[in-house]
Amino acid sequence: MHSFNCQLHRFHRQREAFLKSALQVCYSNQAQALRLRPPSCQVVHRPLRLRGASPSSPCFLFLQSRSPVSGSPLKSSSGAALSQIKSSWKEHLTRFACCWGHCFLIANFGCCEAASLLQENKVMNSMDHFDKSPLLEGNNSSQENTAEYTGDGSVCVSGHPASRKHTGSWKASSLTIVCSFCCYLAYSSIGKNLVSYLTKILQETNLAAARDVATWQGTSYLAPLIGAFIADSYLGKYRTALISCTILIIGMMILLLSAALPLISIGPQAWSVWADPISSQYIIFFVGLYMVGLGYGAQSPCVTSFGADQFDDTDEVEKIKKSSFFNWHYFAINTGSLIAGTVIVWVQEHEGWLWGFTISTLFVTIGIGIFFLGSIVYRFQKPGGSPLARICQVVVAATRNFDKVLPCDSSALYEFLGQGSAIEGSRKLEHTTGLEFFDKAAIVTLSDCESPGPSNTWKICTVTQVEELKILIRMFPIWSAMVLFAAVQEHMFSTFVEQGMVMDKHIGSFEIPAASFQSIDTITVIMLVPVYERVLVPVLRKFTGRPNGITSLQRIGIGLFFSMSSMVSAALVENNRLQIAQAEGLVHLKEAVPMSIMWQGPQYFLLGVAEVFSNIGLTEFFYDESPDAMRSLCMAFSLANISAGNYLSSFILSLVPVFTAKGGSPGWIPDNLNEGHLDRFYLMLAGLSLLNLFIFVFNAMRYKCKKAS
Repeated sequence: MHSFNCQLHRFHRQREAFLKSALQVCYSNQAQALRLRPPSCQVVHRPLRLRGASPSSPCFLFLQSRSPVSGSPLKSSSGAALSQIKSSWKEHLTRFACCWGHCFLIANFGCCEAASLLQENKVMNSMDHFDKSPLLEGNNSSQENTAEYTGDGSVCVSGHPASRKHTGSWKASSLTIVCSFCCYLAYSSIGKNLVSYLTKILQETNLAAARDVATWQGTSYLAPLIGAFIADSYLGKYRTALISCTILIIGMMILLLSAALPLISIGPQAWSVWADPISSQYIIFFVGLYMVGLGYGAQSPCVTSFGADQFDDTDEVEKIKKSSFFNWHYFAINTGSLIAGTVIVWVQEHEGWLWGFTISTLFVTIGIGIFFLGSIVYRFQKPGGSPLARICQVVVAATRNFDKVLPCDSSALYEFLGQGSAIEGSRKLEHTTGLEFFDKAAIVTLSDCESPGPSNTWKICTVTQVEELKILIRMFPIWSAMVLFAAVQEHMFSTFVEQGMVMDKHIGSFEIPAASFQSIDTITVIMLVPVYERVLVPVLRKFTGRPNGITSLQRIGIGLFFSMSSMVSAALVENNRLQIAQAEGLVHLKEAVPMSIMWQGPQYFLLGVAEVFSNIGLTEFFYDESPDAMRSLCMAFSLANISAGNYLSSFILSLVPVFTAKGGSPGWIPDNLNEGHLDRFYLMLAGLSLLNLFIFVFNAMRYKCKKAS
């Protein structure tokens, strides 16, 4: 036995040649490849031992096959097996590939080098004649099928590999854009005029109505996290989107019923009963309202990421189209917002809420129907299991191995064998430097090698699983930079409107409501998206050489700059307005200043430009950089920054009077803006935006993009 171990140690110096022949899986009598399944077939989990070799030996070898000539079993004694391999590894590797039995040749030079063997996977890459045989991942991986089927693992509605020609691309993603347009139109038509319905129809006070609107919007922004988690973990994006859209339709129908109740009621006491806050109409309306918020919020990240899934990441042409998809998707929802804020709101106010809810319900039904009818041309990604469980497993495994030393070679860390990942519906992620603590979750220990069964995922994780967590950590600073952007954007609906209310709102004989100027932002987005797509991208492509013109991080940074510029513009307008108020003697009077509201146009326009760059760039960034099995969840987090921005804005506004309203001073934002200094508040936001921009640039320059195999 000692002699045998010495031979193994000498042979260890020849590991480069031995690694190439360390693992070969041969096909059965039907010439079908044997499919490896994680994790029991992994060398590092279930090593196969040489007869007579002790568990502490540096090499375990198992050989069971039949001679391709005589059909008799090959010798399995340690000395004979070792001599066969040392004589000519190429000759035996070729014989093993042709044998009709089954063959495992598994080597383990200690735990780390065994993991390195799996990571390098040089067997299939070094043998050209194996490229024409079925790979371990399935039967559709031949070179002839490479151009015919997608390379990202997507499947068609019947579960077969998705065809490039007959599925996906614009013919499929355009249907998701139509669905998003219809759903957002209905959702926005409710949100934009909800206060009016609560106060006029349900007879709520202004305070109660504002509280109910804020609570409903908060629920709507939390719902994407719920829908995305279900989609990535269990049901997939398509099924989750259909279920969520069904909830949305039911909610719209309940709202329609609540609006129709006073019309179908009978009796002289009907109107007084329905106007009571505890009436059936009140209860039915809020049930439908929250179903709409839950349904729309849950489907939003699923439909968006599902539309982007229709473009193959492994195809450069489709990758460029995917970037365009995010532009046109944002264009569609802003078009829906514009129609909802003008046409639908006008119908609600002049023709009645019953007609308004009816039109919105029809739009939702049409949009979801179109989305469902496109099932045969969609590409589907399989759910990969709970992402939260995988994150917790990495943290627990890294904590258990906190005292272990990381190997110098990252390829010694544990990874699943084969082209695919151990995570369903996800590609492998290559190891990246940084955040080394979490790499300890993939350290292979001796106990992992000697484990008789499948590995415990709470003790050892794959490199792909570790990289998922590292990607989320690296994306957080980018996400946090957009929180302040969302806080600045929120002032378009609050202080911008208050500023416009104390300006001259007349253009000739026509009076423009201050809140209507929000439409400038929407119109700017609708106009600039085609300009960006058709003009700016081709021009920038000539200078940068990038297919998309600029990277998504550069796009976000440009948007942050325009957001800061919007605050500077608002501060200049307000400073000029206060000077006119002082000159006209209107400082202590709560009256409008003779300054046209048209001066607010640039600040709304700059915010619209910022949206085109930052919001679309953030969506594209989160989709591209997120792990394959966590894309819906990451898309939901990209929407959650709006909610976080609203909370941040409220916090900043609550601090302003604490620090500015002292010694008899009314503060920066008093009830009478003519006495305040709203311009200083805008300058403060501009300064915070500039600081935020510097921090973003610092983090963006250090950001490490994911590397998917």
